Amino acid sequence: PCPGCPWLKADRLFGPEAGTPRAGRLIAMAEAAKTTGNIRYKSTRGGSSGMTFEEAVFEGLAPDGGLLIPDSVPDVSANLKAWASLSFSELAFEVASLYCGTEEVPAHDLRELMRRSYETFTHADIVPLVKVGDLYIMELFHGPTFAFKDVALQALGNLYEYFLRRSSRRLTVLGATSGDTGSAAIYGLRGKENVECFILFPEGRVSMIQQQQMTSVLDDNVHCIAVQGTFDDCQDIVKALFGELDFKKQYGLGAVNSINWARIMFQITYYFYTYFRQFPQCDGTMSFSVPTGNFGDILAGYYAKRMGLPVKNLIVATNSNDILHRFFVHGKYDKYPVQQTCSPSMDIGISSNFERYLYYVFNSDAAKLSEAMNGFKSSGKLHVDSKQLQSAKQDFESACASEKQQMETMKEYQEKHGYTLDPHTACGVSAANQLRHQLKWEGIEKHTMVVLGTAHPAKFSEAVEKGTGRQPELPPGLLSVQKAPTRFEVLPNSTQEIRNTIEKITASRALAAPCSCFNGLQRWLSGRLRWLF
Repeated sequence: PCPGCPWLKADRLFGPEAGTPRAGRLIAMAEAAKTTGNIRYKSTRGGSSGMTFEEAVFEGLAPDGGLLIPDSVPDVSANLKAWASLSFSELAFEVASLYCGTEEVPAHDLRELMRRSYETFTHADIVPLVKVGDLYIMELFHGPTFAFKDVALQALGNLYEYFLRRSSRRLTVLGATSGDTGSAAIYGLRGKENVECFILFPEGRVSMIQQQQMTSVLDDNVHCIAVQGTFDDCQDIVKALFGELDFKKQYGLGAVNSINWARIMFQITYYFYTYFRQFPQCDGTMSFSVPTGNFGDILAGYYAKRMGLPVKNLIVATNSNDILHRFFVHGKYDKYPVQQTCSPSMDIGISSNFERYLYYVFNSDAAKLSEAMNGFKSSGKLHVDSKQLQSAKQDFESACASEKQQMETMKEYQEKHGYTLDPHTACGVSAANQLRHQLKWEGIEKHTMVVLGTAHPAKFSEAVEKGTGRQPELPPGLLSVQKAPTRFEVLPNSTQEIRNTIEKITASRALAAPCSCFNGLQRWLSGRLRWLF
C-alpha cells in the first residue's frame, strides 16, 4: 500500500500499536535511557513509572489519573554562569535537553525545534523585563496570541509535529481553556500534520477577544466547542475522557493543558532567562509573584528553584477564586463555587496542576497522595497536617487580590508609572505589594521582585478601561481578529456529547481523502459502514 494512505493512517489511529515499529522504537529508547541515566517519568499516584519523554508528552494524564513528573530534578547550579549569556532559544534547548535525552530527540533537532518555536515572537528578548516603579514586569505576551502560554505551546506544537512525522500515528489533542490556553494551543497546532485539535471553553465566560482569537482560526484541523458551563466543567470533561483508557487509546488523545509535563518544562526557561538578564554575573537573588489559576506557571518557577536558580520567594497570587491562597494559609484545599471576575483566566475552582506539588508535600508518597486525591474527588476537600503546611509555607507565599484591588492596582500603575496592566498581572502586582512589608523585599541587597505579566492588556480591554478609564491600544494581531469570521459549536455540559462530537469529526477527517491504494479503499469502506451502521 502507498505509505501516505490516509485510510491506513486512520486504521492505525483506531487500532492498537502493540508490535508496530513505533512500539519497538519506544522499547529501545527505554532501554537506552536505563543505561545512560536519562530522566524518566512517573505518575504522582504510583501507577506508572519508567516512561520515556515522548511517552510522557503523548500520555498527558497518567492512566491512574495522576500527573506525570520527572523521577529526578537535575541540579544546574554549576551551569549558571555558563548559561547566563545564552539567547532564549539556546537556553530553552539547554533546559529541555535535561529532560529529553538525545536518543529521543537528537541535539541538532531539539535546538532547531527551539529556534523555530520562538522566531515568531515580536520582541528580540522573547520575554523582556521592564522596570515599573520598584518592581519589574516579565512581559510574557509578545507571542502570536499575546499571552504567556505561547512560550510553551509554540514549542509543544512543534514537538508534537516532530514526533508524529517519524511515525504513522495521528494525534487528537483535547484541551480545556479559561481563555488563553485555547488560542495559544490553536495557534501552536493549526495546520500541523496528523493532528486534530479540540478546544473546550465555557460559553460566555471568556473575553470577547479571547473567543475571537480561538474561533476565527478556520484551519480544518481546529475544532472549538463552547460548553454550557464553567471552566471547571470543561476541565472535568477533559479529565473524564482521558480517564476512559480505551477511548484515549483509540483516538490517540494528547494534552495541551498544563497537565502535560512539556508545558511545565518549556516554562522553566523564562525564570532562568529573566534572572540572567538582571544578574549576568549570577550574584543576586530574585522573587517572583505569579498570577495563578491552574498552578502550572508558578510550578515551573518551583522546579527552576529546585534546579538551583537563586529564588528567594515564590508568591502565589490569586483572585477571588482563592483555593490556593486558602491552602497556603490554612492547609485546606477545599473546592468552592467559581466566581466570575474581571480576570477570567484565573476563575478556576480546582487547580489541575497542584497535584504535582502535593506529591512533594506528601514526601513523594504516591499511595498517600492517591488516597487524598480520591477523597478530594468525592468530598471536594483535602487537608494537610501542620508539618506539611509548614513545609509548603517554606516553598510559597500567597496573597489574594479582590476585584476592587485589581481595579485599584491597574489605576495606580497607569497614573503613577504610565504602565498598563491587564487584570491578571494586576493580581500579581497587588500580591507583591500586599506582602511588601512582611517579606521586606524592597530592602534586600541585590534582589529583584518580578511580577509575571501574563497577558497583553488589550486582551481584557473592558476590565482595563473600567480600572484605568482608558482603553488599551490594540496591537495589529488583535485588531485583525475582531471582525474575522468564526466557526465553533455550542454543546451542553455533557461528556457524552463531547465524546460523540470528537468521534464524528475525527472519523470524517481521517477518512476524508481518497487515494489509489486498494487496501486503503477496503479499510475506508469498512470505516464508512461502521460509522453509518
